[in-house]
Formats: sequence, C-alpha cells, structure tokens
Amino acid sequence: MSSDAHREEPGRDLSTWTLDQLQMFIHDAHGQQLETARVAAQGQAYNSSHPQEVRRQWAKLALLANRRMLDHPEGHPARVAHQEFMLRMWVIDRLGPDETDTDWLPEALASDTLDALTFTPPQAAGLAEGWRDLPTEQIRELRRHKNLTAHLESLVGYLAPGPVRERLVTWTATRPLLP
Repeated sequence: MSSDAHREEPGRDLSTWTLDQLQMFIHDAHGQQLETARVAAQGQAYNSSHPQEVRRQWAKLALLANRRMLDHPEGHPARVAHQEFMLRMWVIDRLGPDETDTDWLPEALASDTLDALTFTPPQAAGLAEGWRDLPTEQIRELRRHKNLTAHLESLVGYLAPGPVRERLVTWTATRPLLP
C-alpha cells in the first residue's frame, strides 16, 4: 500500500486499517479526521480479541490522535483532556497499570487530573449552590470540572493513601453537586 493510499479512498472504514496505516494517517490528519482516527483506534483498544499489549498500542494511538487535536483550531482542550482521562482510566482498569509508561500510571493520571482543574472542591461546591444564577462561562467551567473528574471514583482505588488521594476523594464528593 502506498503512503497516500488512504487519501485515495476517503470512504474507507478506518476501523479496518492496521496500526501502522492509522498512525501514518494521524500524522497528516486534522479536525474531524483526527476524531475519526481516535474513535477507530480506541475501538481497536477495546477489542478483547487483541492481545493486551496490542490493545495498549491501539490506546496509545488513540491518545496521539486525541492530543494532536490541540494542534488545530477546532481542538477543544477540555474535550481533549476528558477523552484522554477516560481512556487512560479505562486502560488502567481493564489492562492494568504499567510502570513503564506514565500514560498508564494511576499516580500520573491523578497528577494530570489535578493540574487540569482550576477550582478547588470548596470553590466548585460554593459556585454550584447557585449555579443557575451564574454567568454562562462559569456554568461551563463547572461542567468542565464535572467532565474532568468523571473517572475519579475508579482512580482513587489505585492510589496509596496520601494528600493526592484525599484531594481526589474530595472531588468525588463534590462532583455530584456540579451542574
């Protein structure tokens, strides 16, 4: 297959492509193409007929497509972060943590999650009390925090007791209060 074959067949189902074919496609893709590639790679990661290490490779490719969305104006950082956190948590839950790759380390995911949050749990809870009266932008920010913390109930079970785990546990209690 030539390196441009995927461009000659725009209707081709990306879910049938090999890991290498999809990786080459992602290198030059943008916008909706990246989202389509992310979904195809993630679908392969979810495929239980693949060996565990192959599923991790597909998941890594899905992360690459997702992260590349930030290189384009149509990439939304909050959506990209949410997609990333959910896939990383899924891999940790289903395939297990991997000490050789920070994408699959619960501690790294915990740190990345906390870094993405701009409110503290008390701030978010306070704003959530009267969220209907808030400006639209603050409501969006509360929703962003709710999405960015969707994986925390699973994640805290992988973390050793300590300050990071306690901060995430506090977020799990705060999350249901958010709009």
